[in-house]
Amino acid sequence: MSRERAYHHGDLRAALITASFELLAEVGLRRFSVAAVARKLGVSSAAPYRHFPDRDHLLSAVSGAAARDLRSAILAAAGDSGPDPADRLAAVAGAYFRYVVSTGAGLHVIYAPELYRVGDDARREHTRALMDTVLELATATDVPTYQQAVALVEAIIAVGHGYTSLFAEGFFARGSSTVDAIAARAVAAARALVRAEHGA
Repeated sequence: MSRERAYHHGDLRAALITASFELLAEVGLRRFSVAAVARKLGVSSAAPYRHFPDRDHLLSAVSGAAARDLRSAILAAAGDSGPDPADRLAAVAGAYFRYVVSTGAGLHVIYAPELYRVGDDARREHTRALMDTVLELATATDVPTYQQAVALVEAIIAVGHGYTSLFAEGFFARGSSTVDAIAARAVAAARALVRAEHGA
């Protein structure tokens, strides 16, 4: 039986999303295509179009799944970091780093500009929940205004994304740093940033 026939009752749709994450982790968003995902799965180039009319709709489904899963990772990391609001917010940077290193799907994928043309309520719900969660963590640190909470969220995400980019570009290749060690450094940098924001 061919791989294509092996997918049935919606299994192909789920498999396409899973393969999309694998492809993003390997080649990045610029080289992401429906044809490449099909090749990765070993199905015909036409098969994905039974579930997604074009690249942007497939990417939209990936974006929604990434936002949902990243939010879960952030909540778990915040929960593991203890009761201190500053530590809980700092954990976002480590969770972001770990997630993007393993999936290739950071905010550049979750909020890819081409997705604004795709009417996907499920994706919008997941992306909104993701940002609401991070904003709640920032607000819990008792920043004086909502605008400062937004700025703090941007800074924390920039720390996580920065470490992710450095890792992808081989900055840490000469050392013996593991993903865990680099994630811990991202958290430490984010914690210092939060403390500085509060003058501590």
